[in-house]
Amino acid sequence: MTATSYTPSGIAYDRSAPQEGGLPVVFIHAGIADRRMWDPIWADLAADRTLVRVDLRGFGESTTQPDGRLDHVADVLSTLEHLGVTRCHLVGASFGSGVATEVALTRPELVQSLLLCPPGGSLLAELTPDLRRFFDAEKAALTSGDLDAAVEANVTTWVAGPGRSVSEVEPSVVSAVRLMQRNAFAIAESWGDVDEAELEPPALERLGDLDLPVLVLVGGHDLDTTHDAARRVCAGAPRVRRVNWDDVAHLPSMERPVDFAALVRDWTMGSS
Repeated sequence: MTATSYTPSGIAYDRSAPQEGGLPVVFIHAGIADRRMWDPIWADLAADRTLVRVDLRGFGESTTQPDGRLDHVADVLSTLEHLGVTRCHLVGASFGSGVATEVALTRPELVQSLLLCPPGGSLLAELTPDLRRFFDAEKAALTSGDLDAAVEANVTTWVAGPGRSVSEVEPSVVSAVRLMQRNAFAIAESWGDVDEAELEPPALERLGDLDLPVLVLVGGHDLDTTHDAARRVCAGAPRVRRVNWDDVAHLPSMERPVDFAALVRDWTMGSS
């Protein structure tokens, strides 16, 4: 990774060398990760696409506390304004897909297409039993001050997923997520309680307003709540397509980076 760039408000980002033709592709990471989750696909796509990736505030190198409420949508919008991006494709993973959807609803003229890989964050609607077990395990670990156990709860739930063990996942993916998630916990611990802005009406009630191409990518080893979110997006968004990868969990771009880069390339070409 090259030297980190920052916006005036402290959002860390990378922008690849500008390429002729095509709109920029902007990547927003998962809540168990930061912008490093896109490392496996970055060089490939940067060869023929202009790319931007951000660390949401409170993740990665975006460690500056907000001046007021934590507002990820405002941070993404200000970053794109800082970079002079007036139209782009948005790719969001998990929590980042919720942010990406909210950006598209807030500034529809800015977003050409959405790739949700997979839907998460504000797009989750059901507290399914597997999600409740995760919340309970993470809360118990954090309450006892055991960050290692909290990290492992996330890795077991989201990286391995139902039906697999952590040992069945590529070790480099597991180690990368452990590092990124541990960093996010450390930032959150140093900040304390921070109020977070919420979109009103919420994104799930406004899926019909997404008048743009939407691609939903879901792994077979992902949680029931994610599959429920995917069904809701596919039922609500007017111009949506779904792709299933049965052999991955919650981070398909990290588990199958070559295939994911090809998917992004084909998607952005077809929806430009």
